[in-house]
Amino acid sequence: MSTATPINHELVLTRLIDAPREKLFRCWTEPALMKKWFAPLPWTVTHAEMDLRPGGASLIVMRSPEGQEYPNPGVVLEVVKNEKVVFTDAYTKAWEPSGKPFMTAIVTFEDEGGKTRYTARALHWTAEDKKTHEEMGFHQGWGQCADQLAALAAKI
Repeated sequence: MSTATPINHELVLTRLIDAPREKLFRCWTEPALMKKWFAPLPWTVTHAEMDLRPGGASLIVMRSPEGQEYPNPGVVLEVVKNEKVVFTDAYTKAWEPSGKPFMTAIVTFEDEGGKTRYTARALHWTAEDKKTHEEMGFHQGWGQCADQLAALAAKI
């Protein structure tokens, strides 16, 4: 019997944010708040919904500066209030497979020294998907969104 080492198709962004994790969780789970930070400016979010239960549908529609809309349907896999949100684009609704799964996201919120350790992990199905996400600007885009998230959490 051999034990294979798992292949790492993961991208990770972590930040220490000066806001309680309850506020960050709200920003991640309340559609009205998601619209205010979820896309890196000058992109915007025109529609956000998230049914916060395993199997619940999520849909985020992003608009480019040129006005083109990009729907991002998915399914929630796990929610632990104020601690974790896990979702994937491997399914579109209920448990209907998507045409081309790209990633599963695991977002966690942990208390650390009066602030919150925010970690967003993107687990990709293939090395090619990971590379594509990196080339799309994962670190810059998700980093900018984390800054926007921190700014919003400071105001609510």
